[in-house]
Amino acid sequence: MKTVFNIVLVLCAAALVYICYSSIMGPINFEKAKKEREKAVIARLIDIRKAQQEYRMLHRGMYAPKLDTLIDFVKNQKLPFVMKIGQLTDKQLEDGLTEKKAVDIIQKAKKTGRYDEVKKWGLENFKRDTMWVAVLDTIYPKGFNADSMKYIPHGNGAQFEMNVKNDTAKSGAPVYLFEVKAPYETYLGGLDKQEIINLKDLDSKLGRYSGLMVGSIDTPNNGAGNWE
Repeated sequence: MKTVFNIVLVLCAAALVYICYSSIMGPINFEKAKKEREKAVIARLIDIRKAQQEYRMLHRGMYAPKLDTLIDFVKNQKLPFVMKIGQLTDKQLEDGLTEKKAVDIIQKAKKTGRYDEVKKWGLENFKRDTMWVAVLDTIYPKGFNADSMKYIPHGNGAQFEMNVKNDTAKSGAPVYLFEVKAPYETYLGGLDKQEIINLKDLDSKLGRYSGLMVGSIDTPNNGAGNWE
């Protein structure tokens, strides 16, 4: 009887130790996994932001309305790249010469075949040529998979939610905003449910979005991420 009691006592002690260990390590392990997953989600949100910033440069300030549109832009479009040779001297700048004026003088000379003004301004070695380079080769590392941009890491195939506002203010000024979201439930799926509930509860009290997001269609923030 005493032996049985001792065994039960040992089992209870072991269970108590396990409960104490779990109560301490549970939140620690959750936070570690959360940070690892958030790192991957943030990296992809930054990739989307880069693409949107380049897209708007070629579309009069407007953002791509859909992720598929943005991905097609990254895969198939090109960006202007200015190749610069030579710099304007302090004397040239003091005399009122600007980069634009210098380029205009050179372009005029090419069209007319008369280079008197080019020589007058000392622009023989000044050159500005615009080259068009593929978006994919310009802002992303070699081997980047553009198609992956719409999927939330650790989301089991779930896609980011993207909203865009291409509008006009009452003053007549254009209003171009975008936001991309990834909720906790998607990229933290499979982790401790109570910890996720706790995160959402805290965000609710603080008036924050429960997850990771970049940009905002409610408040202009220049495409900032809510982790920054």
